[in-house]
Amino acid sequence: MTKRIRKSRGVDEHAPAALGELIHAQVRVAIETAVHEELALALGAWDYEWQAARRGYRNGVKTRTLTGPAGPMALTLPGATLARAAGEQEWASTLVPRYQRRMREVNEAVVGTYLAGGNQRRIRGALQPLLKAAPLSKSAVSRIIATLKDGWTAWSTPGLADVDLVYLYLDAVCLRVRQAGKVTSVQVLTAVAVRADGGKGFVDDLNTRGAADAAAGHHRRQSRAAPGLGRLWPATAVQRCCVHKLRNVERKAPKHALDELREDFHRIVYAASGEAGRTAYTAFERKWAKRCPGVIRSLQDGGGELLTFFTFPKAQWKTLRTTNVIERLNEEFRRRVKTQGSLPTEDAALVLLFSLVASGQIKLRRIDGWRKIATVLSQNASVAA
Repeated sequence: MTKRIRKSRGVDEHAPAALGELIHAQVRVAIETAVHEELALALGAWDYEWQAARRGYRNGVKTRTLTGPAGPMALTLPGATLARAAGEQEWASTLVPRYQRRMREVNEAVVGTYLAGGNQRRIRGALQPLLKAAPLSKSAVSRIIATLKDGWTAWSTPGLADVDLVYLYLDAVCLRVRQAGKVTSVQVLTAVAVRADGGKGFVDDLNTRGAADAAAGHHRRQSRAAPGLGRLWPATAVQRCCVHKLRNVERKAPKHALDELREDFHRIVYAASGEAGRTAYTAFERKWAKRCPGVIRSLQDGGGELLTFFTFPKAQWKTLRTTNVIERLNEEFRRRVKTQGSLPTEDAALVLLFSLVASGQIKLRRIDGWRKIATVLSQNASVAA
């Protein structure tokens, strides 16, 4: 046993000093081999192999440096000339494109770090130990992050008229954006649409993309940040957020009455039925009209929109009576941009928010009671008929 150990140590004296170096070398060999195989398929023959149907000829090798997750690697890649009907053409590898300097995994790491909250300085610092002698420049980081805009453009261009929206949660989030050399607060409309299968999707720029037609005859949730939408979608039911309404009501009441006020308000929104909720609403008005007129005015500002959720399946009440669904989304947005300080443009803000959802950094689950959506759609179709 002792002899074997000593012998293995002697063999390892000329091996790479670290496992990472061994892996790095094997990756280089694998890439070069794959490119040679790709070229052989393009030519219809291997190196030094004669074939009557050969489609070109090799013309030497070139040295390229490609940066991967384990740092830069020097690749020796073949060149070739292909015979085409229109004349000879220089062969280009699709595995390692002509102007590619980084492996896809490096770009994905940059984008992932950015979406997780890193700025340019942090991204470069985080990847420095891996990239080693080929650190990322500021311009390289900017170009990689700019590719996120392609996803946003592809998503925002098609219309939404064919999307079957059932519920729509609307709100706004304030972001710090640099405009004309100054950092200002900009409101960005955010929306979460619930599809017919109960899944959620991120929706923006709704009216110009035809979502008004898609949502007609369905039901949506409206937050306090979206006034006047009743004029746009008059056929839809509106539900005010009960949590926000309670906060508004509390501002009109003295501190010593808040506990009693909350208890009475909860009797409305947590009632066992719509009839019980309306009864509690009437009792609330009668009790607080003289004690706190401002409370009643605030309550009545929501009107019947505070009780709309009672007309839907009970399994969905918890989801429908508040804007918790979109509040969580906004919290994730705020957490992400907090590390940024300010965003360079409004477009950069929209691309960032969209990419957080599209990339899976923020996950949205089905709403409670989603299996009852078919019942909602059936009832809505009957009313429309």
